[in-house]
Amino acid sequence: MSNESEVPPKPNRAPFYIAESDTNIQNGNAAMTEHVRIFDTTLRDGEQSPGFSMNIDEKIRMGQQLARLGVDVIEAGFPIASPGDFEAVRRIATEVRGPIIAGLARITEKDIDRAADAVEPAERRRIHTFSSGSDIHLEHMLRISRDENLRRSVKAVQHARSRVEDVEYSAQDTTRADRDYLVDLYTAVAEAGALTLNIPDTVGYTMPHEYEELIRYIVERVKVPGVIFSVHCHNDLGLAVANSLAAVRAGARQIECTINGIGERAGNCSLEEVAMALRVHAKSSGIDTGIVSTEIYNTSRLLTSITGVPVQPNKAIVGANAFAHESGIHQDGVLKARATYEIMTPESVGRSSHKMVLGKHSGKHALQDRLKSLGFDPTDAELNAVFDQFKILADKKKEVFDEDLVALMAEETDSVEAGDDWTLVSYSVLSGGVAPEATVELRREGGAPVSAKATGDGPVDAVLKAIRELTGRTIDIDTYQLKAITGGTDAQGEVAVSARLGGRTMTGQGRSTDIIEASAKAYLALIRRAASNNMAPLVMRSEP
Repeated sequence: MSNESEVPPKPNRAPFYIAESDTNIQNGNAAMTEHVRIFDTTLRDGEQSPGFSMNIDEKIRMGQQLARLGVDVIEAGFPIASPGDFEAVRRIATEVRGPIIAGLARITEKDIDRAADAVEPAERRRIHTFSSGSDIHLEHMLRISRDENLRRSVKAVQHARSRVEDVEYSAQDTTRADRDYLVDLYTAVAEAGALTLNIPDTVGYTMPHEYEELIRYIVERVKVPGVIFSVHCHNDLGLAVANSLAAVRAGARQIECTINGIGERAGNCSLEEVAMALRVHAKSSGIDTGIVSTEIYNTSRLLTSITGVPVQPNKAIVGANAFAHESGIHQDGVLKARATYEIMTPESVGRSSHKMVLGKHSGKHALQDRLKSLGFDPTDAELNAVFDQFKILADKKKEVFDEDLVALMAEETDSVEAGDDWTLVSYSVLSGGVAPEATVELRREGGAPVSAKATGDGPVDAVLKAIRELTGRTIDIDTYQLKAITGGTDAQGEVAVSARLGGRTMTGQGRSTDIIEASAKAYLALIRRAASNNMAPLVMRSEP
């Protein structure tokens, strides 16, 4: 497209309702929007940041997922950096199809040739060569004059064009550079054959309104037809996404970004955030990307699984809480109409559904909805009683889980007969033999303690077998869940066990700083609730 890209018209401020255009959110609307290219540098700028290194096979997996995501360009690495980086770029160029595959190179012939050799197998290949634009960089880092930098940059672009048709040029630190010098520099490299001109905020210094002015200044003055203006923003002030969007307003039509916003120092512009910001507003702005948004969450999760570095819970789009609602007011609104508090659906970014987090701020409507999803239909009186207990529990816990709710409902609706109310007195486990042997002592309400011994595959299994022997009831556990209630070495563990009995899921919970004791308490709670409904099968045992 022309370098004289018109600034998008002011957006229509009419309300945007996800219910009316969710298909467009998921798939884009290319027929009616102007295209902004997504240049993904997760495998280069992202991968070179501390804690995010990947081996070659991991880079291949990530590259293939980026292709499914629909990025336009994959910057696969810096081939001159090491033999391993060269091999990774070459394999990605060989095995990943769809996007343009780019290799980074400084403005030296050796770097450019190495990058050209690495991307050579790609269906579509690019060399991305870079220098600097600010006097700070030229004087203190490169130690060359402005004129020498311009001359070397032009020579590098010309050499790159002799190896590939698609060349991109970047001048680092443009947001602290002289604007008129940048115009001269970018004009010269564009005339030498660079098709994409990248104007990076290398140190994350600029503000959105300043960056928009800079991009517009360069776009309007570099009079070389056919070039695409690109931006590469760092997040040192937390403004990478905002600056990238401001640049698009000024005429930039390529955004350089990374999955989960990883990258040097505070990271890069987050792909998922900038892509969804453009997607949500595509109807009013007339600008969108080609990102397949339903692949966003899968891509984010793949990166975290490869690197072992999770995203923060409140991270936009891909964080655990991105579509979670705990406030009772918010929950009530979303249950009535999702558009009240959601500007996009979880499904539009490849997530299964929105999540209602039940906690101390939750209301009765949200609690009732969750109970119904678990198969309960409480009366008004039962709901009120459970809600009171729920509030007490929520003050003690950060989040109330489904198992907690099942237990609360069971305690409210079931009357446990005294004869089935077993409590744990003590236990011990000997592990010296082939299999652990547990000795368990229980007491019925009003009765004397009784004990039994059993062996099992592990200490928990042995204790539960002894409990079955003493109670005369056996329940095959479907699920066993253990989680820490608090942090630290003295954390209390919470065990939840459940079984499907009589078409209903029964749950028991136990808490203790001792995991085995917590397991025993949970199993006894399950037996009590099952017995009160005549659901716990009897086993043959000797009378104590």
